[in-house]
Amino acid sequence: MAGIVERYLDAVVAHDWEALADCLAEDVVRVGPFLDTYTPRAPYVEFLAGLMPTLPGYAMRVDRVLYQGDVVVAQLSETVELDGAPVETPEALVFDLDEAGRIARIEIFIQRASS
Repeated sequence: MAGIVERYLDAVVAHDWEALADCLAEDVVRVGPFLDTYTPRAPYVEFLAGLMPTLPGYAMRVDRVLYQGDVVVAQLSETVELDGAPVETPEALVFDLDEAGRIARIEIFIQRASS
């Protein structure tokens, strides 16, 4: 389903948990950058609904979304304020879509500056 990832990302920013849930398969698996895993849909949506409103100065910039069959890659940056200053984190998210066109798996990869 073309546009499903964009709708999901828009719902994250808007804190529209119902719209976000509509993008996800019931048995969705989300694997975060620290291998933290949430599954199925209800606990994952609950996790986001609890986390996102607590992030000061949150913003997302989507650079591109590439669809290749049932695999979608989104390149984006998320920004939050830490100690009053914005901190931007470049990321790549890999989505697997199920046969119905819903998001069945999300894997999040982040880039870090070398120290």
